[in-house]
Amino acid sequence: MDDNDELEYVEEDYYAFLNVPRNASQEEISAAYRTFSRMYHPDKHLDVENKGKAEEMFNRTKKAYEVLSDPHQRAIYDSLGNKGLQTEGWELIHRTRTPAEIREEYERLAREREERRMQQKTNPRGNITVNINATEIFSRYEDEYDDGSLFPAIEVSGMSMSQSIEAPLSRTDTATLSGNLQLQNGVGGGNFLLSGRRLINKGWFEVDCGAGSGPVLGLKGSRNLTNRVFLNGGTTVNFRQNAIIPGIAGTLAIQLDKHTVGYLTYNAGLQSSMTTTIEHNTDRYHCNASATLGIPHCYITASYTRKLVEQQLKLRVALKGGTFGFLAEYGAEKKVSKYSSIVATVSCGVPTGVTLKIKIIRSTQTYLFPIHLSEEIIPAAVFYATVTPLLTYFILKKTLIDPMNEAAKQRNIEKVKETNRARMAEKRRGAESAIALMGAMYERIRTEEQRRQGLIIVAALYGKFGPDENVAAEQRDEMGFIQHNPNVIDVKVPLQCLVKDARLNVYGKTKSELPGFYDPCFGEDKLLRVDYEFRGQSYSVTVADNEDLSIPASANGTAQN
Repeated sequence: MDDNDELEYVEEDYYAFLNVPRNASQEEISAAYRTFSRMYHPDKHLDVENKGKAEEMFNRTKKAYEVLSDPHQRAIYDSLGNKGLQTEGWELIHRTRTPAEIREEYERLAREREERRMQQKTNPRGNITVNINATEIFSRYEDEYDDGSLFPAIEVSGMSMSQSIEAPLSRTDTATLSGNLQLQNGVGGGNFLLSGRRLINKGWFEVDCGAGSGPVLGLKGSRNLTNRVFLNGGTTVNFRQNAIIPGIAGTLAIQLDKHTVGYLTYNAGLQSSMTTTIEHNTDRYHCNASATLGIPHCYITASYTRKLVEQQLKLRVALKGGTFGFLAEYGAEKKVSKYSSIVATVSCGVPTGVTLKIKIIRSTQTYLFPIHLSEEIIPAAVFYATVTPLLTYFILKKTLIDPMNEAAKQRNIEKVKETNRARMAEKRRGAESAIALMGAMYERIRTEEQRRQGLIIVAALYGKFGPDENVAAEQRDEMGFIQHNPNVIDVKVPLQCLVKDARLNVYGKTKSELPGFYDPCFGEDKLLRVDYEFRGQSYSVTVADNEDLSIPASANGTAQN
């Protein structure tokens, strides 16, 4: 799909380059720097070619150390990466601030730069709702005018459309033009609204004017009373042909704790009500409960949403009951791509019956399809309303969504490869230079480990291959000629150089940033396979690219006979 997550070439990972964990102490960072700086120091390499390679690797090591050893630069790097160190406005930051303050300041500068770009554009938002009456599927209505059709009648009973466009006028002023049209059972209507909003100290105010069922004028505003309390409200006046209808609405909100907010809302107009709401929101779940006293209806509602972040899925259940009857809902929201989500909700209640709601969210556009299946709670309607969306989603996922996402991913990989071809070649040259400089250290560490019967790296491969696949960096083709495997690289030398006191610890989000490594197959899932000897026994271990490696360890190594 065109909104498939954009891949970017992996920027310099200073933690991986020094082979330290992201929570490494200053002592660990300094120790790693001393080890690699001794290995790459130009004075230790007399050969002219190696001396030039050593200068390049030494400078990279020094740069990584300078960033990670400075608490302020490290805080920025941890939060925003290399781009944070290059953010416009860096020179304005006082070095006397704490790392937390530095991080907040850099994030603010980044947001301001993004806001300046957004001010040049509009921000369109739209909503289309199509109401579908499919009650004849489960409760066929027959009368003398029935034409005997084999298929139940399914009709569009209503439709509504709304659209809004924002136009930033200045850093504090924004104009919004919005409108909507609706059609229900052959009767239509619509309105438009022009709004102007200005940001003020601790809040904002807005002036509205429009037309629909007569001219409409309104005034709204919001203000933070304290750090934990804010108030918003407004008033509208609708000038109709035979009456002037005023309306007042206001909400008082109080931050009860880090994750909980309480709301008290009052509405007065054609329908008056007072609502109390408690909302609790965390990274894993969201729940709220509210009670409304109003004219003509009083009711209470409660809902719970479970957020499955890793699966990009939300599961929701809700109950609502009052003088109008009762309603129960359950549903799920699944993110299918970077900008698109699908929501399916089943609603059962009295007197509404059973309704299946399908919502498609595409960036700032929303398409809603409420499908009324039955006027009563019929088990068959509930069953098919639950099962049909699931089956439809899995079929579409396998036949349409996954192939489109995979095709878009491959196009993006090829595009990034082409854009970063020179940089990828530079990464490969840097890895080859690092290995060329590791010769003396490799022989010294290997000899020492052999003497003590410690950790000897027999073979190590990094790249794209199956966990049980017999793979090598060089293989014979059908004609018997030796060919280099383009998806695999030999990393025995750099891994042996990382061995210290008969132990090997490898860190990093991607091992392609380790000294002596590079990415042989950009955009693909990679593995690291290590065959080693320890205390006279042979072992083999395979880990994923983003998985830390620690050997020897009984849980990691598999003995080889």
